[in-house]
Amino acid sequence: MNERTRVEIGRLATGVPGLDVVLGGGLPEYSFNLVAGGPGAGKTTLAHQIMFANASPERPALYFTVLGEPPLKMLRYQQQFHFFDPDKLDGALHFINLSQEVLERDLSQVLERILGEVERRSPQFVVVDSFRTVVRAATVLETGEMELQSFVQRLALYLTSWTATTFMVGEYLESEMRDNPVFTVADSIFWLFQSVERNSSVRKLQVMKMRGQAPMPGLHTFRITDGGIRVFPRLLRPAAEEERRRTEVRISTGILGMDEMLGGGIPLGDAVLVAGPSGAGKTIFATQFIAAGVKQGERGVIAIFEEHPREYLDRARSLGFDLQEMVCRGDLQVIYLRPLDLSVDETLQELRDAVQQLGAKRLVIDSLSGFELALAPTFREDFRESLYRMVGTLTGIGVTVLMTVETTESYTELRFSPHYISFLTDDIVLQRYVELNGQLRKVITVVKMRASGHSKDLRAYEITPHGLVVGEVLKDYRGVITGVPELQKLTHRLVYPGLTDLEAAVLQTLIDLREAPVEAVAARTGLRRAELTRALDRLVVLNYAIRVIEEGRTVYRPVARALGA
Repeated sequence: MNERTRVEIGRLATGVPGLDVVLGGGLPEYSFNLVAGGPGAGKTTLAHQIMFANASPERPALYFTVLGEPPLKMLRYQQQFHFFDPDKLDGALHFINLSQEVLERDLSQVLERILGEVERRSPQFVVVDSFRTVVRAATVLETGEMELQSFVQRLALYLTSWTATTFMVGEYLESEMRDNPVFTVADSIFWLFQSVERNSSVRKLQVMKMRGQAPMPGLHTFRITDGGIRVFPRLLRPAAEEERRRTEVRISTGILGMDEMLGGGIPLGDAVLVAGPSGAGKTIFATQFIAAGVKQGERGVIAIFEEHPREYLDRARSLGFDLQEMVCRGDLQVIYLRPLDLSVDETLQELRDAVQQLGAKRLVIDSLSGFELALAPTFREDFRESLYRMVGTLTGIGVTVLMTVETTESYTELRFSPHYISFLTDDIVLQRYVELNGQLRKVITVVKMRASGHSKDLRAYEITPHGLVVGEVLKDYRGVITGVPELQKLTHRLVYPGLTDLEAAVLQTLIDLREAPVEAVAARTGLRRAELTRALDRLVVLNYAIRVIEEGRTVYRPVARALGA
């Protein structure tokens, strides 16, 4: 067929969010479709939602029901959905009961009734629900299967000639669909089912067949809510194929001392992983990151999985970050996702919609540990692969993503995540607890920044009433990253008669600083104040340092003897 005679097939919007994407652009006009699945899978709801979305006085729809119950009862339940429009009943959408014809087990009479109504009303859409009831009526006849196949073929032929888009709804198992010749007549086959595992129930949809266009392959999750069915298309394109343009632009974390460690800030559009044990300050890090963006005119989205939004906002307010005000101004959206039956595709859709609707430039996922627990068990098996697709999609739309993950504190090995997902991110910031002179301290370091320079320092940090504050480099210790650091022995290279290794380390710090108060020396060495004060007093007594009071504060200076040692 050449270009001049090619017939373009029109496509209809289904009115089901996400379904048109799965279908490859919509439903082929005048197609003959089968909607199959077990009881409670959502078949009737899907058919109703499509009909209410498309039916109008100019394009009426006929809904034939053979469920053995009056249409009024069915409509009483369906009207609970938001898509239900009572104004369309009997004007744009007509319900016709075929129960009597089916009970008489005469397929010719059923076909005659359907075609008679079609000829009288000239509908653009036709639904037969439940088609399985017609099948059961046919199987009791001696020529049941042959008559049924003839019935379906004639019905499809007549309705197509009447330019109607048709849906046959029925309860079928997947094995029956493969063996039943009736399904060869259909232009499209929709397969709906739900699986239950422990306390979670997951609904999935598959387009098993579609003539004339290529639907998205595989299983796609969907959810039935007050608004009806919403489909979450499974993302097929890997992150590597997303169009990302790395820039030299860097954005601030809002944390004093952190941007310096990151070489000037986080590269715009990067995916950042902040890993650390419980209580290390990962959420505070994320809060400051979002607040800094809003302050600079960059809207943000926070997805939380572990605590209620009210608790999250109250915690941020206690640190001086009024996220609630940012939400009220429209600069921030907080998404609370805590069901136990989420899918990665559903979560991705929620995040992508929020980012695009708000025009957000920053996104926080707090945390990946909570995210995994919120997923239905069936989706946890390929969590890493799904996360790979999700991160690639989000950074592909130009948003900078910061994710937190809880690590199990170990003093013998270093792991950034229990899921081995560190390769998925561009940058990794690691928080750890360490023991310094009998005191539990917090240490932060930048482990990785893709295609970018960064500090290699290990720095102490504190959680203050105003958030995280990064302190001095812990350069006088070795093995800090293991969690059990050791003070470097200085006596082999510096001769300080009468000093212990700890006192020699304090003196070396004074030499580096030239002059410093106790607080500055403590930040550099990580020593407790009492222990540090004793060491400084010893340095003064042994004439390695002097104590000077300047403007009401006490500072220490190394003497010439120490500088020349």
